Amino acid sequence: MRNSLTTTTEPGTIAHKILTGDLRAVARAISRIENGGAETAAILRGIYAGTGRGLTIGITGPPGAGKSSLVDRLAAHYRASGLKVGILAVDPSSPFSGGAILGDRIRMQSLSTDPGIFIRSMATRGNLGGLARATIDSVAVLDAAGYDRILVETVGVGQDEIDIVRAADVTLVVLVPGMGDDIQAIKAGIMEIGDLFAINKAEREGVERMERELLASLEMSVRPDGWHPPIIRTVATRNQGIDSLAEAIDRYAAYRKAQPAATARNLHLVEHRLHELLREELLRIVLGDAIPADDLAALVGSVARRELDPYTAVGEMLRHAGLTPTMQREAGRDAGMRGAMDLAIQHLGVAVSSIEESLKFWRDGLGLELKEVELVEDQGVRVAILPIGESRIELLEATGDETPVGRFLARRGAGLHHLCLEVDNLATTLDSLKKAGIRLIDEQPRIGAGGALVAFVHPQGTGGVLLELTQKGTGHGAPAGS
Repeated sequence: MRNSLTTTTEPGTIAHKILTGDLRAVARAISRIENGGAETAAILRGIYAGTGRGLTIGITGPPGAGKSSLVDRLAAHYRASGLKVGILAVDPSSPFSGGAILGDRIRMQSLSTDPGIFIRSMATRGNLGGLARATIDSVAVLDAAGYDRILVETVGVGQDEIDIVRAADVTLVVLVPGMGDDIQAIKAGIMEIGDLFAINKAEREGVERMERELLASLEMSVRPDGWHPPIIRTVATRNQGIDSLAEAIDRYAAYRKAQPAATARNLHLVEHRLHELLREELLRIVLGDAIPADDLAALVGSVARRELDPYTAVGEMLRHAGLTPTMQREAGRDAGMRGAMDLAIQHLGVAVSSIEESLKFWRDGLGLELKEVELVEDQGVRVAILPIGESRIELLEATGDETPVGRFLARRGAGLHHLCLEVDNLATTLDSLKKAGIRLIDEQPRIGAGGALVAFVHPQGTGGVLLELTQKGTGHGAPAGS
């Protein structure tokens, strides 16, 4: 029995059942999404190819506008047309349980027994915009399960309601006359997101004034897609205007699909979703796995006492999680390539006719500090070392015409002689370059100036630049060449 139960609740099995429209699988998947189960991603991956068929309608507006009644009537209209309807009602969270305060049965009792309607209340759990983080994933589940219309009703808290556009194909803003300021939605910042406007409770006094002000407001702005949002009067409790509203929704959906701007908007929404998922995953890694609670508390305390700035603290948190640039580069490589990928520029070697003359520019002109001048006898070169940031400039003066730098000056004149890179493991790096077919001057590390392990890569393999490689921690490198 235990094995049978495990099999039927595996992510792959749930995903398959969702695609066949299994109601229990849909409910189970949404529960796991809300609870943040580890298998959620596997379920969503399994159904993703089956999404994109349903029409998602976001319904937003100020509290008391009658959004729930409108959703109830729209759902009944679609069911009368033979369409399957999914309803996600995003409710405020209970401060005690974290769950939705309002329930499905309380709000839409007339629809709860219809097998062609799925209703779920979802808690905001503190999310700005009143839109639960799991709502978009739940929309995908209903879409994959074959629901033709998915109605997402938001909390109705004002300005933050704009989050609905990231989940919906069509956004309906519901307003109501007689609430003091008839164009309060303009102040709330939701006018810009409305594809359609419904003035609900249109039997009330002031509906004409509100419609005029809405029209005036809409005429002041031009949408990129050229759509002119219609205004529909409704009285949801009397089932008035619902047919016209549903027709306007379908009309905009068809219009949007035919517009080039629709593709751009969809790409923008997908990009935003990817960013959102990445933020969540990074937060999980950093706060959930990488940083011990005591270390995090210590960082928070340091910032609060202004002993540490927030930006440095975030950098520390990333380093705890192994998310430094070096570690990011390593993530996609196998262990054999890591020595080759952990690179840093150690110095630039510049061939000069006279160190003393060149110092007039590098030291006296630019203000670089001359650290030392060293003679490297086996290479026939004097080297002036001038640190710059975490790297340095090395001025190379030949001690004779037949030395490597002397020959370079005779052929090309003064200029950039070589670039030196530091690597964690020189032998591993050379092995990787050999496997890639890169021509080397030194196939094995050798001892350079100051006891550093060095090797040179032939300019033929680098596009014309003589490249010196040196192993970190073994000295300051050797300016030489061939």
